[in-house]
Amino acid sequence: MFYNARENNVIINGIKMNYVEFGHGQKPLIVLPGLSDGLKTVHGQAVTLALYYRQFAKKFKVFIFSRKNVLEKGYTTKDMAKDQKIALEQLGIERSYVLGVSQGGMIAQYLAIDHPKVVEKLIIGVSASKQYEEIHNTVCKWMSLAESNDYKALMIDTCENVYTLKTLKKYRLFYPLISRIGKPKDFCRFLIQANACLTHNAYNELEKIVCPTLIIGGDNDKVVGKDASKEMAGKISESRLIIYKGLGHGAYEESKDFNRQIIDFLLN
Repeated sequence: MFYNARENNVIINGIKMNYVEFGHGQKPLIVLPGLSDGLKTVHGQAVTLALYYRQFAKKFKVFIFSRKNVLEKGYTTKDMAKDQKIALEQLGIERSYVLGVSQGGMIAQYLAIDHPKVVEKLIIGVSASKQYEEIHNTVCKWMSLAESNDYKALMIDTCENVYTLKTLKKYRLFYPLISRIGKPKDFCRFLIQANACLTHNAYNELEKIVCPTLIIGGDNDKVVGKDASKEMAGKISESRLIIYKGLGHGAYEESKDFNRQIIDFLLN
């Protein structure tokens, strides 16, 4: 199997939480994905994820976690961080590096705030610590499309808001295909996670994050807003900020050195 990639799960209060594990390193790197987890968990994606994150596989033991398979209404990013801490305890992981992307970055904030002994170094990618107009407008639209069972429009609108025109020119060719693949049985998990994005507000507690922190954003982010990363960096004392010019919420895919910046930060 590619980089020893395998999938497994832990049980949180009687509910499965799926994760993928791979890599040859000793130091654990916890990866928390974004809102797309509400549509599809990491189940069945071990090799795909190991290939995507292969730059981390030589230096780290990588764990990519989904949220629980079944989520209760009103489930917040703070609740997600609490459950993530329980999952790490079950795996015997006392201290780790944590990378959170988009909503994963929101969960990572609370993991570092509420459970500081768990997080040795933190990376927050294309995320936000509080509500901005961009988040409200974009996520509310996505929720409306999900409630209408319009998966095609949801996928297209996501791409249009996440990627730059250069990338969109390639992706638009595949719109008819992506709108037919991966549709969930229902949108319950997505809607609960989306609502958690709208209620997330860790801004006034960011000073409690004391570990070294790397914050990465794009100056054209239509999802969380262009100022979200800068404002987080201003509140976290041990932080370093990288802003990609001309890129938006898809900076983690479109920038050529996103993963390399993370590796350099973690190893130095």
